[in-house]
Amino acid sequence: MSQNASAPLPRVGVVGATGAVGREIIGCLEKRAFPLSRLRLFASPRSAGQQMNWRGQSVVIEALDGNSLSEIDIALCSAGSAITKQYAPTAGRQTVIIDNSSAFRMEPGVPLVVPEVNADRIAAHQGIIANPNCVAIIASLALWPLSRHNPIRRVTAATYQSASGAGAAAMEELRVSTQAFLAGQKYEPRVLPHPYAFNVFSHNTAVDPATGDNDEETKVSRELRRIMDMPELGIGITCLRVPVLRAHTIVMSVGFDKPMRPETVREILSSAPGVVVQDDQARNHFPMPVEATGQDAVLAGRFRVDRGDPTGCSVSMIVVGDQLLKGAALNAVQIAERIQSAGVYPNRRVG
Repeated sequence: MSQNASAPLPRVGVVGATGAVGREIIGCLEKRAFPLSRLRLFASPRSAGQQMNWRGQSVVIEALDGNSLSEIDIALCSAGSAITKQYAPTAGRQTVIIDNSSAFRMEPGVPLVVPEVNADRIAAHQGIIANPNCVAIIASLALWPLSRHNPIRRVTAATYQSASGAGAAAMEELRVSTQAFLAGQKYEPRVLPHPYAFNVFSHNTAVDPATGDNDEETKVSRELRRIMDMPELGIGITCLRVPVLRAHTIVMSVGFDKPMRPETVREILSSAPGVVVQDDQARNHFPMPVEATGQDAVLAGRFRVDRGDPTGCSVSMIVVGDQLLKGAALNAVQIAERIQSAGVYPNRRVG
C-alpha cells in the first residue's frame, strides 16, 4: 500500500467490534499494519468495559452512542443495517463510514466497492462507502478480469454458504449441533430454521412470493450488476446454507459473448489480483472451503466447457473464498487503506 506522506494518520473506529466480522476487521488492521493514530472499539452497552487485544495492548470497548464517531476519521461498521441507518447519516458528515451491512448498498450516491474491481469509485464517496454482499465480492474477483477479456452475458450459479455468513451465533450452533449429532443427542435449532449438522438447506432469508427468489439471491444479483457496472447482466442463482464454518463456495457457469476456452480462463485468473488458481485435474484437487479458510485470496479452479451450451461460449468453474475475510472484513480494510493512502476525508482533504 502506498501512503501519502503528507496525510495525517487517521483515527479509526470499529463498530460491532465483538462480532465475528468485527473481530476479523481488528485482526486485518493488525496483520496488515494499517497506519493509524488511534483505534477505538465500539459495541453494544452489554459489551462496554470489556477489553480486546490490539498490537499487544488492551483496548477498552466503548458503548456506541450518538457522539461515538465524532472524533473518528474512518469507521468500519459491522453492526447491522438498523445501527448503520441510525448513526451513519450524521457521522458521515465528518467521518468516512465503511459499512458491512446492506443498508446503503443500492443507494445511488453510495459507492459499492470491491477494490480489485472498482476502486476508482471510492473517491466519489459522500461519507459512506458500502461493503458488498460476501458472495458478490467473492464472485466478482473471478468474473471481473474475465469480463475485460470477453464480455460476460450470463452467470448461472449455485452457492454453498458457510455458517459465518449468519454470524457468530450460527457458527456456534453448527459446532454444538454437530457435537450433539455425533453423540446421538437431540438438538433443537435456535439460530437457524433447520437442523444444521450434516444438512443442507435453502438460504435462511425470506422468499419473495412473486419471484421465488430469497433475499440473498436478490442481493447477490443486484450487487454483482452494480459492482461490475453491468445492469443488463443475466444472473440466475440459488443460495444454499451448508455445514461449513467460514468459507463460501460458488459453482458458476459463465456465458461469454464469444467462444471461451477453459485454458484462457485459467491463464487470465492466474494473474488476477486477489485470486489463486487451484486447478489440478490429475489429483482431482480443486478449490475447497477447508483450504480457503483463513486465506486472503479467493481460490478458483475446475475450469471446463459447459456442455449445456452448444455454442462453446460458456465455461464452468468453482470459486471459494473466506466469508469473514475477503467476503467481509478484508474487503472493508482494503477500502480503508485506499482512503488512508489518499488522505481524503469529509471536510478534510490532504494531498
